Amino acid sequence: MSRIVVERSFATPQSDEDMKVVADRERPCLALYNVAWKRSLVSADRMRMVCEYEAPDAETVRKIQREAAASFDRVWVGDVVE
Repeated sequence: MSRIVVERSFATPQSDEDMKVVADRERPCLALYNVAWKRSLVSADRMRMVCEYEAPDAETVRKIQREAAASFDRVWVGDVVE
């Protein structure tokens, strides 16, 4: 499995409820494609977000984002540096 990063930007600040709606739409797709959400970081102004997933590849995560109607700017494979 690879670590996949999804970058998102928003026209307006996102509330917790806005993010929950997308997560609820995404959850069944994650299970269907054997993808695990690891964590998300949201900017202080709540206009940008980075989400990390564990998935077979970046294309699978792109497909999930589209099926869940989750907006995104970029999806890319990354390595964890500790």
